Amino acid sequence: MKLLLLMGSVLFLPLMGYASHYKLIERNVTMTDKGSIKGTVKTSDGRPAEFVTIAIKGVKSAQVDAKGNYLLKDLESGTYKLIVSFIGRIVQQKEITVVAGETTTVDFELSENNEQLEEVVVNGGSTNKFAVKRTTTAAKMPLGNLENPQIYTTIPKTLLAEQMVTEFSMALKNSPGIYKVQGSRGINADGASSYTMRGFRTEASLVDGIPSQTNGEIDPVNVERVELVKGPSGTLYGGAVVAFGGLINIATKKPVDTLGGELNYTTGSYGLNRISADVYGPVNKDKKLLFRMSAAYQNQNSFQDAGFKKSVFAAPAFEYRVNEKLTLNLNASFYESKGTSTPSIFLNRARKFIATTPEELNFDWKRSFTSNDIVMKNPTVNARAQVTYKISDQWTSQSIYSSNSRKSDGFYQYQFIRGTASDEMLERNVSLQNTVNTATDIQQNFIGDFKIAGLRNRLIVGLDYLNQTINNNNSPYLVFDNTSGITADPNYIRISRLAIEAGLDSLDRLYKLDPIKNGKYAPGKNNTKSNIYSAYASNVLNVTDKLAAMLSLRIDRFHNRGTYNQATAKLVDSSSYLQTSVSPKLGLVYQVLKDKVSLFGNYMNGFSYVAPVTQPPHSNVSGTFKPQQANQLEAGVKMELFEGKLSFTASAYNISVKDMTRVEEVTIGGANYMITVQNGTQKSKGVELELITNPIEGLNIIAGYSYNDSKLIKSTPQTEGRRPPSAGPATLINSWISYAIPHGNLKGLGMGTGINFIDKHRTSNTLTTGVFTLPSYIMATATVFYDKPQYRIGVKVDNLADEKYFAGQGVLTPQMPRTVAASFTFKF
Repeated sequence: MKLLLLMGSVLFLPLMGYASHYKLIERNVTMTDKGSIKGTVKTSDGRPAEFVTIAIKGVKSAQVDAKGNYLLKDLESGTYKLIVSFIGRIVQQKEITVVAGETTTVDFELSENNEQLEEVVVNGGSTNKFAVKRTTTAAKMPLGNLENPQIYTTIPKTLLAEQMVTEFSMALKNSPGIYKVQGSRGINADGASSYTMRGFRTEASLVDGIPSQTNGEIDPVNVERVELVKGPSGTLYGGAVVAFGGLINIATKKPVDTLGGELNYTTGSYGLNRISADVYGPVNKDKKLLFRMSAAYQNQNSFQDAGFKKSVFAAPAFEYRVNEKLTLNLNASFYESKGTSTPSIFLNRARKFIATTPEELNFDWKRSFTSNDIVMKNPTVNARAQVTYKISDQWTSQSIYSSNSRKSDGFYQYQFIRGTASDEMLERNVSLQNTVNTATDIQQNFIGDFKIAGLRNRLIVGLDYLNQTINNNNSPYLVFDNTSGITADPNYIRISRLAIEAGLDSLDRLYKLDPIKNGKYAPGKNNTKSNIYSAYASNVLNVTDKLAAMLSLRIDRFHNRGTYNQATAKLVDSSSYLQTSVSPKLGLVYQVLKDKVSLFGNYMNGFSYVAPVTQPPHSNVSGTFKPQQANQLEAGVKMELFEGKLSFTASAYNISVKDMTRVEEVTIGGANYMITVQNGTQKSKGVELELITNPIEGLNIIAGYSYNDSKLIKSTPQTEGRRPPSAGPATLINSWISYAIPHGNLKGLGMGTGINFIDKHRTSNTLTTGVFTLPSYIMATATVFYDKPQYRIGVKVDNLADEKYFAGQGVLTPQMPRTVAASFTFKF
C-alpha cells in the first residue's frame, strides 16, 4: 500500500503542478497580449515531419507534432529568425515578424522525404528529452503515439548517456513491467539474457525490426533507442522470435549528413575498462553517400574469486541517397565476446526444498566455483541491406535482406544442488559447446498513405521469408565433481580447463568402447533447418479526425525440415513437420482531446509453433500438434499534454494462452502411459502505468508501475494453479529523476537518481519441490554529470545500498554488489 501511495504521488503531483503553472500562463498572456507563430512542417512527400525541432534560437523552441503542426506562443513583438532543424543540423531558416495580439502562420517543406526521417529520433530543443514516443516497430509504419492502439515504451540514447549505461540490461530498467530473469549463458538454447514481460519470457531478438539474435550480450554503443512493444505481436512479427508478452527491438544509429561524433572512456569497479566511439558524416561533397561507425571495447572482472567478461564490437553503416526517390542502406555489426560462464546454481528438482530463500542456503556468494581458463566465446555477425523506393506520393516500396550468425564456442559450466538431507553439496557440470545458428530474412513491404472516399488509409502489405539453421557439435555433459557450497573444500580448486578436457576424453573413450551401452556419453552432432513463409497486411483507417481503426492479419506457414543426426546419417523420426497460423489484430483509438488525450483498445494475437513428440508405444495417441495461441484484450489512455512536457499512459490487459502441451497419465487397454496432450491454458492479466514529464526547465522525471497476475490454469498437477517462474515478480516500480542547470556558467551540471522496486520472485514453484523465493529488493542508482557541447564528465554509483540480490528461473545467479564508474566523453 505504501508503494502504491508513493507511486500515486509521483504520477499525479506533476499533473497538479502543471495545472497551476498553465493557469498562470493563461493570465499572463491575457495581460501582456503577446504574439504567436504557428504552422506546419512537411517532408518532401507531403507527410508530417514529426519530431523535427522548430526554434527561435535562445528564445523558444518546440517539436512538430504527429500531424506536422507546431506552435510558438507568448512572444514579444519583433523580428525573429525561425530555424527548422534535426540531428543538430539546420534544415531551413526564415525571418519572421511577430505582431502583438496576432498569430503569424509560417509553413515549411523539407527537402528530405518521410522515409529518410523515419528512423531519426530528435530531442532538439524539447526539454522533455526522454519522451521520445516514436517508433515504426509497433505498427511497422510511421504512426503517432496517440494514433496507435497499442502500448509501447521507447528508451532513447539520451537517457542511456545520462545513466552511463555499459550493460544493455541496465537500459531496460527504465520501462514498466520488465525484469531480467536470467543473464546470458552463452549456449545455443536460451543463451542470451532473458527478460519477462506481461508474465512471459522474452529476449532482445529484433534489430531495426528484423530477427537478429545473439548467444551473448548486446553492446549499447550502437543503440539509438530501445523499443519495448507490449503484448503478443505475432500479427506483424510472426512467432519465431517474438514472445507472448511482447518484443524488444533495438533501433540502431543511422548515418547522417553532418560530420561529428564522440569518443568515450569509462572505468570503474572490478576492473571495468571501456572505450567506445561513434563517428558519422558525409563521404562526398553532395552528401549523397553517408557513413557511420560505432565501436566499443569492454573488459570487466567478476566480483567473485574468478570470472570475467571481455567484448569487442563494431558496426559500420552506409546510406546512399541515389535521388529523391531511391535510397540504399547497408549496415553490419560484428560482436566478439569471451568470458567465463555466468555463475549459476540450479536448485534441486527431485525433492522438497530444505532452504527456501538464498539466505537460508548460507552459501559464500563470493565463490565462483570456476576458473578463468574455462571460457566461452560468442561471436555474432549481423548484416542488413535495405532498398527504399518512393513509387509515388502515396506509395513507398521497402525491400530488406538480412543475415544473422551467432556461435557458442567454448565451455559452459553450471552447478547443481545435490543430496537428499542437505543443500550443502554442489555438483559441477561442464560441456564443450560448438554450435552455430544462422538466420536469413527477406522482406518486401509496400507502405501506402492515401484516401478513399475522403477517408485516410495508412496501409502496409508485406511478404516475409525466414530461414533458420542450427548446427550442433557439442560434447556430452561431464559431471566434474562435487564440492561444498558452504565450507572450505579441497575439491574447490581442482577445476581447470586441463582437468575438464581430461574428463571429456574419458567419456569419449567409454562411448567408443560400447556406443550402445554408453550412448549417454555420445557427442551431440546434428543440424536442424526450418523455413517460414508469411504474408501480412495492416491498415489504419481514420474514420474521423479523432477516431481511427486498425485492422491487421497475418498468414504464417512454418516448415521444419527436420533434425539430421550425423551419427545415424538420417533424419530423426517425426522431427519434420508443417504448421500454419492465422493471426488477426484489431484496434480502436478515439482522441478525446485532439493530439492530447486518446482512449484506445485492442485485440492482439500471438502464436508459437509446437514440435511433435514421440508418444509411448501402443498408446495410439497422436504426437503432432497445432501452434499455441495467445489472445490479448487491452484498453487504456494515452496523454501528451502541455506542449509535450507531459507524456502519460495507462493500460489494463488480459492475455489468454491455449493449446499448451502438458504430460498426463492415462490408462489405455489396461496399461498406464505418460502421454503429451495439448489442452494446457494460462492466464496473465495486469496493469501498467508510465509517466515521462518535464515539470520545470532542467528537471526530468520518469516513473512506471506494473502489476501482473499470471497463473497456469490447466497444466500438470505439479504446476496447475501456480504462478510460473517465467512470469517473474508480480509488482515492479521504476523511476528516474534528473536535474541539470539550464542557464548560467554552470549550465550542464546535473545529477540523477533512480529507484527500482522489484517484488519477490518465485523462481521455482512446483508441487514436488515447494516454492523457492528470491526476496524483494530496492535498487538505487545515482549519477553526477557535467554535460557541455564539447565534452561530458560523469560519475555513477550502482546498487547504492549494496543490496544482495539474485536472478534466475529455477537457478540462482548472484548479482553485482555496489559499483562505482567514472566516464569522460569528448564530442566533435
